[in-house]
Amino acid sequence: MQQPLPEHFYTMLQELQAIDFVLVELTLYLDTHPLDVQAIQQYNQHAQQRMHLARRFETEFGPLMAYGHSYSRHPWQWIETPWPWQV
Repeated sequence: MQQPLPEHFYTMLQELQAIDFVLVELTLYLDTHPLDVQAIQQYNQHAQQRMHLARRFETEFGPLMAYGHSYSRHPWQWIETPWPWQV
């Protein structure tokens, strides 16, 4: 049986999902408003925030994405963390 995950696993994952939502919305907005400097600044700020949070998450809990989008330590970590539908 798999051990329960710490509470901050869920907190960090929820924060990543919220940032991803903001990035998707800003991307859609910028597709139709490519000259909006403030939106571009917001996008870049959130993209940087996501990179830092994802790095912290992956350091503690393993990769978020497979197929070369995330590094893995030894042994292969992709099978260690819960699958997205298990969270």
